[in-house]
Amino acid sequence: MSAAHRRLIQPVVSPYRLFGAQLMLLKPADRLRLRRLPLFATATEDTFARLARAAFLQRFTGNVLLTAEGELNDFLFVLMEGAVELEGTWHDRDTTLAVLRPLSTFVLASAMLQLPALMTARTIEPSQVLMIPGEPFRDAVRADSALGFAVAEELSGCYSGVVRVLKGIKLRGAQERLANFLVVQQRRQGGGQTLQLPYPKRVLASLLGMTPENLSRAFSALAALGVEVKGATVRLTRPEALLALARPDALIDDQGDATAEANGRADRERSSFTGAEHDASSI
Repeated sequence: MSAAHRRLIQPVVSPYRLFGAQLMLLKPADRLRLRRLPLFATATEDTFARLARAAFLQRFTGNVLLTAEGELNDFLFVLMEGAVELEGTWHDRDTTLAVLRPLSTFVLASAMLQLPALMTARTIEPSQVLMIPGEPFRDAVRADSALGFAVAEELSGCYSGVVRVLKGIKLRGAQERLANFLVVQQRRQGGGQTLQLPYPKRVLASLLGMTPENLSRAFSALAALGVEVKGATVRLTRPEALLALARPDALIDDQGDATAEANGRADRERSSFTGAEHDASSI
């Protein structure tokens, strides 16, 4: 093994010494929230009890690095409170891959494969994160078939999500991607003509596979379709025209309920097909 490869897979600093972290015990209410997650809902009582004993909670300030791209960090993370941004880099370029809200698991594939993380995870606001050491988690997956199936479902949901993103970027132009994003957000935020952008525009541009400048141009182009933007507030004054451009597709767009706390990726995938049926009437 080369020296460069050995450096690549060095573990990150112990979570007990992470900057900005406050170690906390796992309270009964936290155990109940964790148990509701589809990843753990079907595990046996013994399996769940062992994982809960091995797990610990930490509270972080904003902008704290939880795991770094290319580093071996042998933990499964569950976001309990706050928000986490997943990032990727290449030379002097970086991109936002996802923004997570509770309850969300992340770096599951890295924990299962015992390989370096393919992305960086950092808090973007004060957050509470549950950390489950990788070894007892993998032991539990091997021993508990129900937990093993839940892991397979979660990873399948993540895979489907990646396919959706790739199809959207490869098959749609910038204006179409933005239009579909606004259609989805409008439905998730109650169906009215006014919605709030859930991310800063820099992050939104990255999520949609474009530069901030291209995002600004896309918003300007959509003005002809009744899209009015003021800061983070967006008004859709000609929703039918926007929908005609967007042409939502259940095989591309994530129409799942992102606000349901206990949703896993598999459940999000299932609800995407149900949610897409209501797009035409939701605007």
